[in-house]
Amino acid sequence: MKQALILAARARDHDDVPIGAVIVRDGKIIARGENQVQLKQNPTLHAEIVAINRACKKLGVKFLDDCDIYVSLEPCAMCATAISFARIKNVYFAASDEKGGGITSNARIYETDKHLWKPSVHHMPEYADESAHMLRAFFRARRTKA
Repeated sequence: MKQALILAARARDHDDVPIGAVIVRDGKIIARGENQVQLKQNPTLHAEIVAINRACKKLGVKFLDDCDIYVSLEPCAMCATAISFARIKNVYFAASDEKGGGITSNARIYETDKHLWKPSVHHMPEYADESAHMLRAFFRARRTKA
């Protein structure tokens, strides 16, 4: 999770919402991603999507069923669905997202019986404050600029 938070800071540094993700296989990081929505002007380039694309490319596979993903913020519905489509085994996240969360806070997409792949979900509250503080500071600065 520490690596995901470092990536979140990197996203913040290029004026993207500070969210980072890492994909781990057999205890080793195989892919990293940070939000690149602003950087590349593409609304789908969330940290999780970037990390999933990199992991699939690196491993030469379309399914990551022996991998886990660590994310600094609860994935949105789009990213939670991508995680499911990639068949990632476990999702670990730091801060909950009451407005945009797709797993436990808002959309709760894995709670439907029709979802094809349901990863195990793990909240890591010991990292929640660090992630939430970075997000609040980012949006406070953005409002100040406006």
